[in-house]
Amino acid sequence: MAKVLVLYYSSYGHIERMAQAVAEGAREAGAEVGVRRVPETVPEDVARKSGFKLDQKAAVARIEELADHDAVIFGTPTRFGNMAGQMKNFLDQAGALWMQGKLVGKVAGVFTSSATQHGGQESTILTFHPVLLHLGFIIVGLPYAFQGQMGYSEVMGNSPYGASTIAGGDGRRQPSGVELEGARYQGRHIAEITSKLHG
Repeated sequence: MAKVLVLYYSSYGHIERMAQAVAEGAREAGAEVGVRRVPETVPEDVARKSGFKLDQKAAVARIEELADHDAVIFGTPTRFGNMAGQMKNFLDQAGALWMQGKLVGKVAGVFTSSATQHGGQESTILTFHPVLLHLGFIIVGLPYAFQGQMGYSEVMGNSPYGASTIAGGDGRRQPSGVELEGARYQGRHIAEITSKLHG
């Protein structure tokens, strides 16, 4: 049974919801799935004043946990076309794992969110990939076999690089049905590939 970690950062709950869908998909493929979040770096009083969702159920991850799984699926909102600083801060602590080759050959994927349809979803995933390649991960995206990303009748996220959602400028928009479906598909797809490689 493949061991899959869904590791995310979410300020307002959009990526948290996507992470749950990714985990559902991975479980559907028979994987043992853990869901963790990276530590918050914003002071709690500032986070509260900014309306951050501070009651997230997932436990806070330790960097060593990356080595305990066959696959890691990362979720982060976009910050000016890149991953959130909280996620980067966490991954910057992986030096020892990198030096020991502990992550080489593990499978990885990325999902994201942005405020607007063209707010950096694809660039966030693509700029995340070099970090994963340096660590030795094998990258898996969201293939066009997921037909949901072919539609154009509604504003939506998702691309061949990974599942994504649009939060809206005020954060009111929640992940849509097709976006959650893309997240589940990506989780299932990565779990299936991981089982083939590590089974």
